Amino acid sequence: LLQLGRNQWLAGLKTLLLNVSRAVTRDVLITFSPTAGPSRLNATEEGKAGKIHLPREIFRSLSSQTVPVVVTVLNIQQFGMFKEVNQRAQVLDNTVVGITVGESSISGLQNPVQLTFPHRELPQSVTPQCVFWDPSKGQAGGWRSSGCVTQPGDNGTVCSCDHLTFFTLLLNQALDGSTAKALLAVATAGCGVAMAFSIFTMAFCIFIRCRFRFEETVRINLGLHMNLVSSLFLLNLAFLLNSGLSGRTHPRACTVLGGFTHYCLLCCFTWTALEGCQLYLLFVKVLGVYIPHYLGKLCLVGWGFPVLVVGVAGGIGSYGEYSIQTTDHQVLAHLCWITSKHLLVHYITNCGYFGLIFLFNMAVFGVVTQKSCSLQGTGAVQGYRKPWKVALVAAGLFCLLGATWALAFLTYGISSTPVLYVFTILNSLQGIFIFIWLVILYYPKTKETTGSLSYIIRHDKTTTASQ
Repeated sequence: LLQLGRNQWLAGLKTLLLNVSRAVTRDVLITFSPTAGPSRLNATEEGKAGKIHLPREIFRSLSSQTVPVVVTVLNIQQFGMFKEVNQRAQVLDNTVVGITVGESSISGLQNPVQLTFPHRELPQSVTPQCVFWDPSKGQAGGWRSSGCVTQPGDNGTVCSCDHLTFFTLLLNQALDGSTAKALLAVATAGCGVAMAFSIFTMAFCIFIRCRFRFEETVRINLGLHMNLVSSLFLLNLAFLLNSGLSGRTHPRACTVLGGFTHYCLLCCFTWTALEGCQLYLLFVKVLGVYIPHYLGKLCLVGWGFPVLVVGVAGGIGSYGEYSIQTTDHQVLAHLCWITSKHLLVHYITNCGYFGLIFLFNMAVFGVVTQKSCSLQGTGAVQGYRKPWKVALVAAGLFCLLGATWALAFLTYGISSTPVLYVFTILNSLQGIFIFIWLVILYYPKTKETTGSLSYIIRHDKTTTASQ
């Protein structure tokens, strides 16, 4: 039994021992493989194995003339070691690579050690992370990433670390099967509720525009809100169609559905930008010039600009079936969306476009908040002294300016699951927030039909004109 255990242990351990002189004048290159073990780099190496690049800085810092270089490749599945408590990430090929040079501890290298871990193209829901084993973490040790830089690629990931120890590549999966199903259920239910409240909001805007006589500024604001809510309604509808029909549709139908979903998303982003522009004109450019057919021109931008973007993206074949997969290539969900081959389109038209809109809207929100607080400090706006009304206005403006979408930038990495739940729930409730905000803020309760921001705007105009 002891001999059998020894043979099984050796089957998962491959070691290369080299004697390297301190006077070495070039870097040391080594290859490693979970099956063949480490070896000196051959000139005919095709690049399928992993590579280790040891800078000559390591050997110049040693006092002895000749030092042993030990490279160990471990199959941790056979050993049952190098596993931290509640570890969710998967170790690539169950492979851990240990590197030691001499008997001293080496850290703080100016020229880092580089390990290249080869792998196939990873699913989009998986994020690689270079880590090393820290025995002092927790009670039994754990993985850390400090001092290591991760450079992912299509055929492998390069880990650059400033010290020597045991390294591996963790595959952090943002979604597992149960989480994906739970999120899909929450999103589906939330989209249904959001569509219902979007209809209520549009009906409410039409009702008060026809029933009460507001000034032109308020009528434009209501028109803007109604277009934004309409884009949210179409986006929720597109998602429900996508989750219900994807995977069972013809490729051409999936292409059309993916383009329609992208169009609805861009419309939603564009109308949030137009909401920010309107607030800027009202609170910063207070004495603005009259623009004829202003709302019609906004509609041309809000609904027309996304057509150009989707047309260009569709012209290069960006839409089709997109699969959310696990590390072992198990498909969690099918979507009609931007395909994996055209992710640059997603990063530019969605992430980059919304990032610019978010920065602009948050700057406008800061200006609006500052002006509102200054007016309240002078006692000009008595109706907004109550804290809950101030909080309500702030929450409504956040939803109108699309701040909840910013959580999408935090849904990457090992701790993204709670953020995914928060992002899904808040965006599902966005239609409800806007509906409540509009009803409380715009519906007249007194003889003065100044229940909106128009009173603040008018007072600000009067103050500016007098100054």
